[in-house]
Amino acid sequence: MSLLVVGLSHRSAPVSVLERASLNADAQLKLLQDTVAAEPAAEAALLATCNRIELYADVDKFHAGVAELSTLLAQHSGVGLEELTPHLYVHYEDRAVHHLFSVACGLDSMVVGEGQILGQIKDSLARAQDLHTAGRLLNDLFQQALRVGKRAHSETGIDRAGQSLVTFGLEQLSAGADVQQWARGKKALVIGAGSMSSLAAATLARAGVAEIVVANRTFERAERLARILSEGDDTDVLARAVPMDSVPGELTRADVAVSCTGATGLVLTADAVVASVEGRTGAPVVAAGAPAAGVREDRQIAGTPLPTAGAVTGGDENCPLDLSSVPSGFSVMGEAAVAGMDAATLEQHGAWAAGGTAVDRPRETGRTGPEADAELIGALAATATRTGRIPERRRPEPVAEAPRPEPVLFLLDLAMPRDVDAAVHRLAGVRLVDIESLADASADAPMAADVDMVRRIVADEVTAFGAAQRAAHITPTVVALRSMAAEVVAGEIARLEGRLPGLDDKHRAEITQTVKRVVDKLLHAPTVRVKQLAAEPGGAGYADALRTLFDLDQETVASVSRAGNSTTEKNRGPA
Repeated sequence: MSLLVVGLSHRSAPVSVLERASLNADAQLKLLQDTVAAEPAAEAALLATCNRIELYADVDKFHAGVAELSTLLAQHSGVGLEELTPHLYVHYEDRAVHHLFSVACGLDSMVVGEGQILGQIKDSLARAQDLHTAGRLLNDLFQQALRVGKRAHSETGIDRAGQSLVTFGLEQLSAGADVQQWARGKKALVIGAGSMSSLAAATLARAGVAEIVVANRTFERAERLARILSEGDDTDVLARAVPMDSVPGELTRADVAVSCTGATGLVLTADAVVASVEGRTGAPVVAAGAPAAGVREDRQIAGTPLPTAGAVTGGDENCPLDLSSVPSGFSVMGEAAVAGMDAATLEQHGAWAAGGTAVDRPRETGRTGPEADAELIGALAATATRTGRIPERRRPEPVAEAPRPEPVLFLLDLAMPRDVDAAVHRLAGVRLVDIESLADASADAPMAADVDMVRRIVADEVTAFGAAQRAAHITPTVVALRSMAAEVVAGEIARLEGRLPGLDDKHRAEITQTVKRVVDKLLHAPTVRVKQLAAEPGGAGYADALRTLFDLDQETVASVSRAGNSTTEKNRGPA
């Protein structure tokens, strides 16, 4: 059996895909159960966070395992396999171990060095143990990952390389100002009472906000979180709980709101945010001319039309393109405009855009089809070879952007899928930071020197884990060999008693002990050495060699292995 992981994260997929692929609690349980029910997989564990979904399995066939795990992820996420596949990554054996250890240390997090991932890995292991989908391999793997993560945080300064998503999000909301000075005296609304929302509430309380209102669908959980905040020794924040239907009114009073729920739809729509800001300021809220800094231009309020080709190009003369035939929404300045056009038009446009004249190649009337197109494309390629890549000669006129007013409402959306409508990015007087903008901001975050030390720790731990697993793989064979030797000794002693019926107990015991010592000494050096050899890379074949040399029964070895697994799982719990 071999370790395989198939998954997607903020590094491989856009937030829109991660949102749609996110799994609720019931879907996660069903995915694990279906994975171990599938033919290639014997064990399964799922690591699902706000920015990653990874399915770990112990499989007996690599290609079949990849196909099965990918299909199961697509089925349970609701994202089609063809759409999901380009965003999936696959790690196998040592690479899979290296990946999980890196994740545990925070090296693969959106904010490098954040420690919350350790709790999420622990929860993933506990879930797999409760469902009995984790066997010896995944138990060992996830518990070792937790130890590696703790070691990285205790032996290095990786914590200085990054923070939790909450801390990083608040830094983005404060636009570089000191978070404690920015938060002091503000009124905060926390929507949700899970682990991330609780962390956000505690962080805001320590930062010095004056009041925290907690809203949750289960009111008792909101009350419990509010009570914990009020009774905390390190803060004097005023905290209270409200039902979810009170959110619109509380949003009107709040200066900052943090949302992280398990809802599958929007918790705060753009209209709801507009209404809350207008209720607070008494002035109408309009869409700003451009998104806030750090927000990509492809986030647009629904219904905002894209410019037509004619609007972009103006009235350029002598352009060989029929602008009226260019589909609305495309620009003739780039490759998108000429995609799908016939080769002749493509050739003419290329020469015209370069400021020259059309390629001097008469068009032969009546010649059409692939052969004629191939010749024309060849002529264009020759022109490009001589002149290099055709530069963009024309740019749209810069649009003057009206300055955005200072925000009166700060929104931090840590949910996946998102809780807050992305259109809020365009609203004047509101600053929204969500998972996507956090990913954009963290891409340029400085890396601490300790990251290199953590990478060395991960590499060393991967080597040690592989050696331990290979050594453990041969242990059932060694145990079966010693059991067989013990049976041979017992049989020979029984035969001796038949031949020497008058042998007294003292001599019988001495003879038995002598025979056992001889057998143990003969087996000691080979079994110790074979364990050492098996721990080295490529040592998996030593177990097979031992079984062949001593004619060990395969079922006996398997029964020893099953007994070991049963004892290990019975005594094992989350680290």
